[in-house]
Amino acid sequence: MLPATLKLCCGISHQPLRSLTGLQQPAVGAFGKEMSKLADNYFQNIPHSLQNLLCTKIGINANPNLEITPMLSSRDMFYLNQIKETLHKAKSMLQQEGWQTEQKNEDWILSKSFPKIGKVFRAEAIIDSPPEHIYTQLFEKLEHIDQWNPNVSKVQILQRIGKNTLLTREVTAQNPAHMVSQRDFVNVQHCCRSGSSLYLIGTEAHSNLMPPQKEMIRAKAKLTCIILRPVEGDRRKTHFTWLLSLDLKGWIPQSITERVLSQSQADFISHLRRHLSSSEKI
Repeated sequence: MLPATLKLCCGISHQPLRSLTGLQQPAVGAFGKEMSKLADNYFQNIPHSLQNLLCTKIGINANPNLEITPMLSSRDMFYLNQIKETLHKAKSMLQQEGWQTEQKNEDWILSKSFPKIGKVFRAEAIIDSPPEHIYTQLFEKLEHIDQWNPNVSKVQILQRIGKNTLLTREVTAQNPAHMVSQRDFVNVQHCCRSGSSLYLIGTEAHSNLMPPQKEMIRAKAKLTCIILRPVEGDRRKTHFTWLLSLDLKGWIPQSITERVLSQSQADFISHLRRHLSSSEKI
C-alpha cells in the first residue's frame, strides 16, 4: 500500500495534476497514515532519540495521543488505558446523586455504593492554597509525602512513564488506633489538566518491579481521583474533591474498613493543610 500511496503523492506534484486539488488532501492524508504504520511496525528496536529524529524528518508524530515521549511499551500503554478508564469512572460517579454523609465538620466526607466497585468515599474541602501548589506537593513531591503525613511510612517511584505518569509503591504506617496492620500499594498515577482543574488519578498496577512482599499484605486501590480547581473569585484557594475506593485485603470487618477509609480522608486533608501552611511560610 505504501508504494502506491507514495506514487500518488509524487504524481500530484507534477504540473498537470496540481490543479486537481481534490486529490491532494486525501493522498497526503493516506501517505501520513501509512508512514505512521511504518513507524509502529519498524521503529520499535530503534533507540528513542533516533526514533524522534526520524519521525521529525519525515513529518509524523511518534506518539500522536501523548506529549513528546519515547515510544511506549505494551505494558506502559496498558497502564495508560487503566488511567483513562479510571478517570472516566470518576467523572461518571461525580455526576450521580445519592451520596450519603459520613462525616461533616469543616469538610464533608460522603459515600456511595457503585456496581462492580463497591463503596466509594468522597471528600469535599476548601483549602487555603492554590491548585498548582497542592499539585506540586501531591505529585511533583510525591516521594516526600511520608515527611508530613504520619499515616504513610514510605513512597517510592518505581518507574516514570512519560512526563505525567508514575508507577509507585506506597507503604502505610503502623497505626494501632486504626486496627489495621501495615499495607502496601502498587499504583499507576497520572496527572492532567482540564480547563482550570487539575486531576490526579490513580489505580492499582501489577509490576515485576515490586512483587508482593512476604511480610506485608498487598492492598488494592480500586480508584483514587483528586480534583483541584480554583475557588471562584479567589484563585488562592482550592476546591478539593477526592474520590477513594480501596480494598485493604485481609480479614477485616467491612464496618472497620469503612470507618478507616473515611477517617483516613479526613486525616489526610488535615495533615495536608498543616503542611501547606508551614511550607508557604518558608
